[in-house]
Amino acid sequence: MNLIVEWNNILLEAIRAVGKLPSTSLDRDRGGPPQVARSISIVHTTIYDAWCAYDSVAKPVHRTTPRKPVPQHTEANRRKAISQAAYRTLIDQFPPSIFDPVFKTAYESMLAKQLAKEGIVIGGPTPPPVDVGNQAADDVLAFRHSDNSNQSGLYADTTGYAPVNRPMSVLLPADPDAIDFPGRWQPLSYLNSDHELKTPKFICPHWQHVKPFALTSGDQCRPPTAPQPPLSQGFLDQARHVIDIQARLTPEQKVIAEYWADGPNSELPPGHWTEFAAFVVERDNLDVNQSVKLFFALSNAVFDASIATWDAKVAFDYVRPVTAIRHMFRGKRILAWGGAGKGTQEITGEFWKPFQVPTFPTPPFAEFTSGHSGFSMAAATILKKFTNSDTFGFYYSQDVPLKADPTEPVTDIVLHWPTFTAAAREAGESRLYGGIHFYEGNVVGLDLGEKVGNGAYAKAKDLWSGA
Repeated sequence: MNLIVEWNNILLEAIRAVGKLPSTSLDRDRGGPPQVARSISIVHTTIYDAWCAYDSVAKPVHRTTPRKPVPQHTEANRRKAISQAAYRTLIDQFPPSIFDPVFKTAYESMLAKQLAKEGIVIGGPTPPPVDVGNQAADDVLAFRHSDNSNQSGLYADTTGYAPVNRPMSVLLPADPDAIDFPGRWQPLSYLNSDHELKTPKFICPHWQHVKPFALTSGDQCRPPTAPQPPLSQGFLDQARHVIDIQARLTPEQKVIAEYWADGPNSELPPGHWTEFAAFVVERDNLDVNQSVKLFFALSNAVFDASIATWDAKVAFDYVRPVTAIRHMFRGKRILAWGGAGKGTQEITGEFWKPFQVPTFPTPPFAEFTSGHSGFSMAAATILKKFTNSDTFGFYYSQDVPLKADPTEPVTDIVLHWPTFTAAAREAGESRLYGGIHFYEGNVVGLDLGEKVGNGAYAKAKDLWSGA
């Protein structure tokens, strides 16, 4: 298997394991979408900087790692430097000590075995390529530990953000006074997978201040037009649109909603698109040099998308469908998904819930714009530019019951994406099928992602081309 894909696979295992930590563990805060996007970027930027030392043209992002003489530009040296760089950043972003003993042992074994393939022993001698990997890691981590993400504080908010709405329980119908500001984000209370009542805070409302890769500032791609205001016809129409979609979900749309959900315990949307990059590596038989460049560009595009998207989410602090629909359609009869095994039912609006597992009904941050759309189109733009083609060809076969509704017969459904663009658009649409986003949040998120992807690719290409 390709070296970069192997290290990325270990990274994804660590991300998934963070989502499985006990709900009382503060280290779970390493696992939100923007934090994961940053961690993936850190690992692949450090890999890239270490690789640059053994390339005759490419410039590193952080410039203190010296270029080695041409006779040292060997595959073995590159692999050693890359592997040490990946190891150092992985244990910084996801320290083995945070995990339960079973995964900790497995994780440490994966890391040691991957290093051993390149002749590196943890705590052993440090030949020059290992020193290169260490220097790259030192440089990237020194920069990123002061990038305003507050990693040392486990990404706790640094801005003093507070929601204007009180929390609403998703388990119960919304009270008449449950929603004070119908156009603004509202925290939700629900039972998590451990049957504990939780009311998650807005994830990382300070993220627009994190230092980006290619963006000049967090608000560079902020949408110029605000989303639909309360009491407007557009506000009503977008809510009706989500209601109508949810009431008429096809089995395929339900599969799409769950396939792209990428919630807790998964690799999340940023990690999902690195799996697509791994497919491209195998499909196109990319070597280590090409793979370094692809993952470097893609991970930083997704990272910048996290900053631009969270800037918009905080700037507009916009309402999620569950809040808007329960407010606007209280006491009114509507058709809606009734829950697992219940199909479409007629209910009153205050009971409405999205097509999601009850243990995670809606992500804890504002709606506008869609993170799925931004992450996905940023990544799709990189893949399209890097391969000089929009052709994808990936498919997914549903072979297990749905989590939100195990009674739905779906195990014969196959999803297929002929192009990267089609995959990104479906990722955005999936959030409408899941009742998580409005149409406008999806479309604007796709536009944001494309802009971010173009900017990230231009900078990455300039760096590896020595421009």
